[in-house]
Formats: sequence, structure tokens, C-alpha cells
Amino acid sequence: MTDPRLDLALDGPIARLTIRRAEKLNALDAAMLEGLIPLCREIERSDARVVILTGEGRAFCAGGDIAAWRESGAEAFGRHWVRDGHAAFDALARLRQPVIAVLNGHALGGGLELAACADLRIAEAHVKIGQPETGLGIIAGWSGTQRAVRRFGAQVVRRMALFGEVFSADQALSLGLVDQVVPTGEGLAAADLAAQRVLTKGARASELTKMLINAAEGEERERVLESLAGAIAAGSEELAEGLAAFTEKRKPRFGGKD
Repeated sequence: MTDPRLDLALDGPIARLTIRRAEKLNALDAAMLEGLIPLCREIERSDARVVILTGEGRAFCAGGDIAAWRESGAEAFGRHWVRDGHAAFDALARLRQPVIAVLNGHALGGGLELAACADLRIAEAHVKIGQPETGLGIIAGWSGTQRAVRRFGAQVVRRMALFGEVFSADQALSLGLVDQVVPTGEGLAAADLAAQRVLTKGARASELTKMLINAAEGEERERVLESLAGAIAAGSEELAEGLAAFTEKRKPRFGGKD
């Protein structure tokens, strides 16, 4: 069972993933993190070619629900809260389909870490972006010092995480934190246009290109290399001969040789 606060709509070639916890500004708790993983698996195995990610109401995602982890001890925090968040966000970042994040509200802390999982970020004009965790005496635990650095650069992450800067949408655009700024209320329409551009491209070529870019960036390099090599091997005559030999209990004749 997936969490009802995570809504996935498969709309032909477009998957729409919406966080529906408006009363908590779409803050994520442990059950939501766990629920994100099977939804990503469903998207991965669907016919969708592009994903649009957004939040319900006036927020994109307020990050981790403080009430969900504040009473946990240090061991549980590191072993479960941080690790589970990484597992969920990794699943999203490593989808074979391009992901478009619509920042229809502030993206702070874990919300920015969630947005960093996307391949394209569209911010509405009123949005603020930052990493306030150190002000609470905690660190950004869902790859805010890792994936965020790879995707946005170390200096801009330093400015947010160490010096407490919070950026407007226009500032975020100039710094490369977002890719497009649109008027408030127009984020989803802009995302639909971006999704249509993806759909004009070759499906397999786009998938492979995303995998290669991820590998170059240090995202899932080992899995990318082995999956690409495995696909080549799985389509070879040698595999067919090897499986036939195994079934027939004989030595394989690779290259036509005994």
C-alpha cells in the first residue's frame, strides 16, 4: 500500500506525482518516504516518458516533518530517518524518465533536496529557496551536501547552508538552482510545455542520455555502467547460445567453436 498523501496519476506518456499534505505544507514523514519508493518503481515500469513533480496547495515541500523525527534518538535518526530519506530521493533521482519539479511554493531544507532530484526545476515567482538546517542545529541529511553540491555547485550550497542565505526565485535562476521562473500559478502549465518538448525526442535516446549524464555527474555510476553493458550482453547471440547450452547440458559453442 502506498501512502494516500502521495498521489500518482499516469496520464499517457506523462506521470504526475503530487504531494498532498497541504495542511503541513507537504512536509514529509517516515511513511511518506517509504511510500515514495514503490511509486517510483511503478513509474519506472510504466509507459510514462516524463514525470511532473509538485505539491498540493501553496507549498512545494517544506522538507522533513520536524515532529516526525524530533523525539528520535541519534541512532534512530541516522539509521532510519536519514537513510530512508536517501533511499526515497535516490529512487526519484535515478528514474529513467526525465523529472520536472514545479516549485509552486517555498523549497527549503528537504524540499530543496527533493527538488534537486529533478532534471528540470520550474519556480513560480514568489518562491524562496534555502537550506536552514544548521539554524536548527542539524545538517541537511537527504543529500543536501552531496547531490545538491553536484547539481548546484559547492559555493551556492555553502551560502545557503553555512551563511543562511535564502534566495528569491530570480536569484535562484541566476545561480542555477532553478531553470525557469514563471508567474505565480503558471508552474504546471510551464511544466506541461516542457514535458511536451521531451515527448518530441527519441524515447530510448532520452532514457540513455539521462543515464549517461547521471553517471558523468557521479549519480549511480556503477548501476548505469552495468545496466548498459548488461543490455548489450542480453541482446547478443552469445547469451542465446549460453542459455541453450545450459538447458541442453553441453558446453557452449561461442563463435561457432566447440
